[in-house]
Amino acid sequence: MKGDPAQRLMELYPRIFFACHTRHVRDPKTKQTLSARQASILDHLDQVEALPLMDLAKHMSVTPSTMSLSIERLVRLGYVRRTRDRKDARRIALRLSPSGERIREANSVIAPARVRGLLDRLSPQERAKAIDGLALLARAAQQFMEQTAPKRLRWASTKRTKHEFD
Repeated sequence: MKGDPAQRLMELYPRIFFACHTRHVRDPKTKQTLSARQASILDHLDQVEALPLMDLAKHMSVTPSTMSLSIERLVRLGYVRRTRDRKDARRIALRLSPSGERIREANSVIAPARVRGLLDRLSPQERAKAIDGLALLARAAQQFMEQTAPKRLRWASTKRTKHEFD
C-alpha cells in the first residue's frame, strides 16, 4: 500500500459510504418521516440503559435546551421515554421506546440493498477479503472506543454492534 494508510482510508471510506447511504428515515409502521438529527438521537439511545439528556446534548454538540426540544418531539411521537434520573431527580434520563427501537432497527444510514449491490460486484474471494478487512477495522474501532470514550457514552457507540467483533 502506498502512502499514509490513514489518508488512504479517509479517501476510500466516503466512496463506500455514499454508495450505500440512504437519505430517508421512516417509521416502517406509521410511515412517519424523521429528520437525520432525530434519527441520530435515536441511534444514541437504548431501551434498557438510560442516558442523561445533558450527556447526550454534550456528545452531540448541542445545547441542553436544543436537545430538550428535539427530545420533546420524539417523546410526543412515542419514540423516546423521558424520566427523572433515579440518582438525581434534577436530571432527565432518556430511553428508547419500543417504537423508537423499531425505527432504529429498520432504518440505518446504510441501506442493506445498496450494500448487497456493492458486494455483488466483487468476486467471492474479493468479498471475503473486504469483509475480513472491515472486521479488522471494526475490532480496532471497538478497542479505540473502549479506551477513549467517556464511560457513560461507551455503550452508545458500541452496544449495537459488539457481537460483530467477537
